Amino acid sequence: MSEAGAFVDYTLQMESTWEKAAEASERLGEGLKVYGASVGAVRGTVRDALKKFKHLDHDEITALCSELYAEPVFERRLAAVVLLQSKVKILINTDLTRIEGFIRQSGTRELVEPLARDVVKPLMARLEGIAKERAERVLERWAADPDPDLRHAAVLATSSATS
Repeated sequence: MSEAGAFVDYTLQMESTWEKAAEASERLGEGLKVYGASVGAVRGTVRDALKKFKHLDHDEITALCSELYAEPVFERRLAAVVLLQSKVKILINTDLTRIEGFIRQSGTRELVEPLARDVVKPLMARLEGIAKERAERVLERWAADPDPDLRHAAVLATSSATS
């Protein structure tokens, strides 16, 4: 595990409580493990990680997200989503492949929806030219996919309504 990944994972575990773990486990079901860290703790951990590891470039950010997403732990995956939200301006159209994998593995709409609304949608809004055309084809494919989470993400990412 990278130093940044270990920092995030350790901090999330230290921020957890059994009460929050029990509540999250009940809400999320058995598909994901939970540490029991609050959303605020996850956001704070990502903020602290970005301060501590301030020189992370695009490839390092996306690799860290993949590292965090690799374990089926809700807070780790939420930290990856928050990291992508924080760094959406550096993402490129080819990152949709990685995000597609995250959506397929999410295990809960609590991860799918912020990925679609707060990462894919703003990414699509700033793409231009051939990059935008390629990204639009990806979202068209998502919209026709048998995976209901991927279809839901496509709808959210392309909707004009704000939530």
